[in-house]
Amino acid sequence: MTISLAVPDLLVARAKSGDLEALEALYRAFETPVYNLALRVLRVPEDAEDVLQETFLEVVRSIKQYRAEGHLWGWIRQIATSKALMRIRHDRVRETEEWHEESGAGGTSERTSGTAGMSPSGVPAQIDLERAFERLSETSRAVVWLHDVEGYTHEEIAEQMGKTVSFSKSQLARAHARLRRMLDEGVAR
Repeated sequence: MTISLAVPDLLVARAKSGDLEALEALYRAFETPVYNLALRVLRVPEDAEDVLQETFLEVVRSIKQYRAEGHLWGWIRQIATSKALMRIRHDRVRETEEWHEESGAGGTSERTSGTAGMSPSGVPAQIDLERAFERLSETSRAVVWLHDVEGYTHEEIAEQMGKTVSFSKSQLARAHARLRRMLDEGVAR
């Protein structure tokens, strides 16, 4: 089943004028694809819900600036992508601060305990594409998803992430190589 992401120009015009019913209709039209995009990038349903809400708060704040030079979904998708990437950056900063606090207190972090790639039971995780994708870093997973699934160019990804085009290309190449390696290991078992 294909979901149409086209909305009538009249609905957009009403939303731009502040019509609450039109804004709600836009939310209903785009909530599922925005949530799915955020969930694929972030992997945590609660974070995806937060990004969904943040995205539509931004849509409500910025709809008057929407120039209708492309599809509305492209504009909303760009906002959602930006919010998801900001969430990744925020979480990385928070993890770094927590790690420094734990290190300073003499504690050990699970991140350094050597259990990477193991399931909670201590058995290597069975590899399939979904699990392999989950094992990528947040940055690599975001680049793969944005490029391979959402169709962003390396230039667009670099701009969204505040990085260079070569960063996007190298992240994608490394992620593809790692996915292939993990999947090959899973097939060999």
